[in-house]
Amino acid sequence: MKAVPLLALSFFAFIVSGSFAADAPAKPNVLFIAVDDLRDWVGYIGKYPASKTPNIDRLAARGIGFMKSYCAAPVCNPSRAALMSGLRPFTSGVYENNNDWRTVIPENLTLTTVFRQGGYYVCGAGKIYHEAYPRRSEWDDYLANEGKRGAETDAQNEGTSGIRFAPLDCRDDELADWKITDYAIAELGKKHDKPFFLACGLHKPHMPWNVPRKYYDMYPLKDIELPPYSESDLDDVPPAGIKMAKPWGDHAEMLKTGKWKNAIQGYLAATAYTDMNIGRLLDAFDKSAYKDNTIIVLWCDHGWHLGEKQHWRKFALWEEATHAPLIWVAPGVTKPGGRCERTIDFMTIYPTLCDLCGLPIPSHVQGKSIRSLLADPKSAWDQPALTTYLFDNHTVRTEDWRYIRYANGDEELYHDSEDPNEWTNLAMKPEFAAEKAELGKYLPTENHPDIGGDKGGGKKKKAE
Repeated sequence: MKAVPLLALSFFAFIVSGSFAADAPAKPNVLFIAVDDLRDWVGYIGKYPASKTPNIDRLAARGIGFMKSYCAAPVCNPSRAALMSGLRPFTSGVYENNNDWRTVIPENLTLTTVFRQGGYYVCGAGKIYHEAYPRRSEWDDYLANEGKRGAETDAQNEGTSGIRFAPLDCRDDELADWKITDYAIAELGKKHDKPFFLACGLHKPHMPWNVPRKYYDMYPLKDIELPPYSESDLDDVPPAGIKMAKPWGDHAEMLKTGKWKNAIQGYLAATAYTDMNIGRLLDAFDKSAYKDNTIIVLWCDHGWHLGEKQHWRKFALWEEATHAPLIWVAPGVTKPGGRCERTIDFMTIYPTLCDLCGLPIPSHVQGKSIRSLLADPKSAWDQPALTTYLFDNHTVRTEDWRYIRYANGDEELYHDSEDPNEWTNLAMKPEFAAEKAELGKYLPTENHPDIGGDKGGGKKKKAE
């Protein structure tokens, strides 16, 4: 065989690599929107019709809104650590807010690192990871100071127990989320020489639900409706579930003070404030040079109870704590106005982004790409959602069923397609043994011990 000159080989490699291939398609950008504590009370899901989220719904109308999307953990820190690392809580041992995830998740495993190694400029602002444990070395740029949150935290609390809310007499731009959104808007207005991965992490509706008064005015107290509720709901819940619900705490105080509707008003107001910022971001995106070549994914770290099952906050394995919105817009893949009824969890986000952007999916990632569902929301999907809360407590969710098994062996089984409020626990009925056995196949057989708590900022945020 005749030898090819070294110069010719180098020139050929230069072209194949894409460095000199003018016709090579540009990699898509990524706009990565995270919302803290946003449950399924958004318009496109329709769980609470009075909720006003026109901008979230506007985004869903551009692509696919998932109707049955679930978190990896109903707690901020483990949920975010799992999504960003590809490692489920029972693999990493990150179960609580006071677990310093950085001690067990090396930087080379994370989603940000995969994108940086793939040639992306990776930047962000706000809450992507649990901010008690920042690791800025993963980012090319990150908003250093999102501003004081005094207007939010210094207001007189009108809530009860630990549920905090109050209308504020302030401007929209006096809250931290405005500055976080401004950062993302500024990045969309810049000229980028490389494809970008832009993360925008919004705090609201995380407590305190302290937002400008006009958002409270959107929801007159006389019009607030309570969520579906049964006084006997916990009668068939086993001790481990009761321990998580803690009905003697927040809920008992809410009933005692008569502020249940006030709290719902506060949550809806905080959600409306975040929806406003998402609208600002979408307006800037539509005016940017990147609107036709950018994947948008909006996700939430978990859901939130507002009195269902006599429970408040997250920290549980039922529908309200685990269910949260997920929206995808992927140019050339998704079609406008799509809805997907398949049951997935947020561990699919990491591999799907890699898949859509032509990046290798690392072997450690414990989730599968849902590209097929983005292209056809009705296509086959056989993976249920799996959520973990604390050591060896898990729930499996399919389109029809929810099965919960606690560390002590207690069980709950709900036929969600027939019992959407999960009011009737079928776990002890022998005629449902086959359903339990089938769902139990998806539970992990090994659970990493809890890595333990730190002595710093994470511990004080354990309840948040």
